[in-house]
Amino acid sequence: MITPNSRFLRLVRIIFAFSILLLASSLRSAPSPTPAASGTIDEKLFNGMRWRQVGPFRGGRALAIEGVVGEPDTYYFGAVAGGVWKTTDGGANWVPIFDKQPISSIGAIAVAPSDHNVIYAGTGEAAIRGNTTYGTGVFKSIDGGKTWENVGLKDTHQIGALIADPRNENVVLVAALGHAFGPNQERGIFRTTDGGKTWTKVLSKDEN
Repeated sequence: MITPNSRFLRLVRIIFAFSILLLASSLRSAPSPTPAASGTIDEKLFNGMRWRQVGPFRGGRALAIEGVVGEPDTYYFGAVAGGVWKTTDGGANWVPIFDKQPISSIGAIAVAPSDHNVIYAGTGEAAIRGNTTYGTGVFKSIDGGKTWENVGLKDTHQIGALIADPRNENVVLVAALGHAFGPNQERGIFRTTDGGKTWTKVLSKDEN
């Protein structure tokens, strides 16, 4: 004897089985996600990200910032009147590492790709304004910024760029504006091949 209750249970079983078949069919027909090529990053991962200020809060106006290849959380920041700062946690904390030096104006920073402990800091800002600050040449650290030594070009005053050879930390190019408001021989591109012991001017237009 078929009762209303048994009819209802039979209908429930039919609907459940039909739902399972539909689900299996949709899974088979759904397109598989295209995997990102090996060694690349899917840019869609960054769609939800926004720029944010990570400090240092009182570092001051900046012209120099340098990351470290292979160390995504390590950065060096150079302030035009606040010295060099370092973070090793992606900007959560910053430490001033240049306070013991006689100059605080930083125009450029370079970390040697061949040895991340070797850092060059060019002093003096090259973005000329009415109250521009000048520096005293190139400073070098061989211990990740713990200690520094002035390695020359003391009269260049304004250094706008530094780059270290990827294969040799002792080979460095420096672009110097020189004295900002008059003719001088310290304007041009200088090169060292011995870590700053000696410098040679390799490119210059004239003293003006």
